[in-house]
Amino acid sequence: METSLLMLSFVIFLALAFDFINGFHDTANAIATSVSTRALKPRTAIIMAALMNFIGALMFTGVAKKIGGSITDPTLLTNGIDIVAATLIAAIIWNLITWWLGIPSSSSHALIGALAGAVYIGAGSDHIKWSGFIEIVEGLVFSPLIAFVIGYIVMTILKWVFAKRSPHTVNKGFRTMQVLTAALQSFTHGTNDAQKAMGIITFALVTSGRLDSMEVPLWVKIAAATSMALGTSIGGWKIIKTMGTKIFKIEPINGFAADISAASVIFSATMLHLPVSSTHAITSAILGVGSAKRFSAVKWGVAGRIVITWFITIPISAVLAGIIFKVFF
Repeated sequence: METSLLMLSFVIFLALAFDFINGFHDTANAIATSVSTRALKPRTAIIMAALMNFIGALMFTGVAKKIGGSITDPTLLTNGIDIVAATLIAAIIWNLITWWLGIPSSSSHALIGALAGAVYIGAGSDHIKWSGFIEIVEGLVFSPLIAFVIGYIVMTILKWVFAKRSPHTVNKGFRTMQVLTAALQSFTHGTNDAQKAMGIITFALVTSGRLDSMEVPLWVKIAAATSMALGTSIGGWKIIKTMGTKIFKIEPINGFAADISAASVIFSATMLHLPVSSTHAITSAILGVGSAKRFSAVKWGVAGRIVITWFITIPISAVLAGIIFKVFF
């Protein structure tokens, strides 16, 4: 029992570490546009993002239940704790690699891919709920496409509405509006991303026999929300630079359009209990907004490298988790 409790504590620590890293890895999702347009000072933006992430993380649990029960049944795994440990180690490694390289990859993709890989190697393919796995992957794949389209439409409408106004006047007004949309973006990030760690911790509690169902305990909500908020408070400057300046030159009206588009996609997914990548949503929204502004303004080479990372994250995380399970467990 002592060993089991020690292992469970280790897994909870890993889950909160993943959430912490997710916070500083994905800070750019909420504040890159507002910082790059100088709507917010970096320190102010990070504090606001941390607070709104915390509030959003406490308000919903549907995504946590989906993460914890749609890929496999934790009650049927005899080595579930080991599988969760391998999953989290693999996801953390991939997050740190992409953070170091300044690539806005998806923590969601890393976690989903790693969990599937660890279950496949640790328990066999029969223990993977392929329909649930495919449903989650479909949400992860289609949400950036939807964000791109919405970003393009929103920016096109804004261009039409404000066509006769001076750019200086328009951008001055939208720089103020960006404060609100950055807060909204941070809130929606908390409603979806923080639930992934909640789901993994609850999964570990169920598979270890300490919970009977995937109902998320209050202490898990508070711990995950706090961990993400603390991570957010550190900031991810490498990724902020990529998203805020390297895709295309963002002006306040563009930042507003990208933030409102991404936030609508993420919050809609939260209400449908679907885990999506906030990284992919905001990056795709920025690409859509940039395309509407002027197709040639988008640095498609940078965008292409980002998209490649999207596609390779799930398989690489799955293989990495499988190797970690084989070697250490």
